[in-house]
Amino acid sequence: MVIKEIRNIRKLHPVIGTRKLQVMLQPFLLEHQIKLGRDGLFDLMAANKLLVKRIKRRAITTWSSHWLHKYPNLIRGFNPTRRNELWVSDITYWKTKSSFLYISFITDAYTHKIVGFNVSERLDALSPVKALRMALNDNNVEGNNLIHHSDRGVQYCSGEYVKLLQDYNIEISMTENGDPLENAIAERINGILKEEYLEHYVVNNIIEAEKALAQAVNYYNQQRPHMSCGWLTPALVHEQKLAVTKEWKTYYKKKATIC
Repeated sequence: MVIKEIRNIRKLHPVIGTRKLQVMLQPFLLEHQIKLGRDGLFDLMAANKLLVKRIKRRAITTWSSHWLHKYPNLIRGFNPTRRNELWVSDITYWKTKSSFLYISFITDAYTHKIVGFNVSERLDALSPVKALRMALNDNNVEGNNLIHHSDRGVQYCSGEYVKLLQDYNIEISMTENGDPLENAIAERINGILKEEYLEHYVVNNIIEAEKALAQAVNYYNQQRPHMSCGWLTPALVHEQKLAVTKEWKTYYKKKATIC
């Protein structure tokens, strides 16, 4: 019975981790008066060969050796305490059956909700701009003292992207030495969306890719419990402005003074 329910969850979240499965299973377990702790669930998953093996893959999506102006890292030591205080952005690749596609994500660092996204066949500035416009259209950031953080890639230093941030009085922050921990949340979101969702979809063209990406983001935002949201979903925390107890390591230890 439990295995059947796990397989039902995995239809939408193909390789979601066992700890998150435990949270998502709680209503089912309570309804059927089943007692199953974390260790028992791990054993059950292992016995049925349902544990997930992670495979590391990487492709270069950042070109930072360009002449455009680069901005300093403003979030070293910064700890966001509310939504729309810090957005982190990144571009990742998506290897489909026929080609490579490139996805731009913008994530709220406090709620971990993906607030903007776009997929493109080209690694240019247009896709990140579209993701940023989506985030701005769906969130009222006026007067929020919002910081936008990204790597130093040419897309984020482009005139159109920088101007859009400046038009909304958003402070611009960028990584400085290429250390993934300088943009850890964005890097983590890339991995989750690809490993847990997109790599399990079959798409044949950009139209199908757009629909699949929108579906994956919806599952991530609306259904997937997040350790950094106190096991709540990112959308719930973001939309209801909830304060959360983080159950995961944070990479921003204390708030920095921004000059």
